[in-house]
Amino acid sequence: MAKWLRFVALIVIVDQATKLMAEHWLRFGERINILPVFDLTLIYNRGAAFSFLAQGDGWQRWFLSGIAVFAIAFIAWLMKTQTQESPRMMLALSLIMAGAIGNLIDRLAYGHVVDFLLVYWHPWYYPAFNIADMAITLGAILVIWDEWRRWQRARRTKS
Repeated sequence: MAKWLRFVALIVIVDQATKLMAEHWLRFGERINILPVFDLTLIYNRGAAFSFLAQGDGWQRWFLSGIAVFAIAFIAWLMKTQTQESPRMMLALSLIMAGAIGNLIDRLAYGHVVDFLLVYWHPWYYPAFNIADMAITLGAILVIWDEWRRWQRARRTKS
């Protein structure tokens, strides 16, 4: 478990460091083109994924922080009690936990999450995101993959 918590800490450090760099190098709303489909831009998200609840008058900060604390505690419990036999699941849960911690730090410290990565294709734009968001997304994909593989193995053994 200790190696996974060190991995979580590393991801949180990278997330927070990149957010600080974005805050230092970019002005709010400024866009710096890196690739034809990728910009750096400094945006603040007071809501959840895809700016869900961003229009609230501040209550969402504490609501979303509470959900994050619960999720972090639940993931820690899962990591300690149930998933040590699956390195893929431990990686997935570590990524999700790190992302939740990274965004929770922002929410508690600033009242919003710092986003700075923008992917687009012509008129289509994916909402700006950060390293914590990438960790959560990759972790969720790995959870689904791990569960699908487990389901496939169970199905084969029944046949």
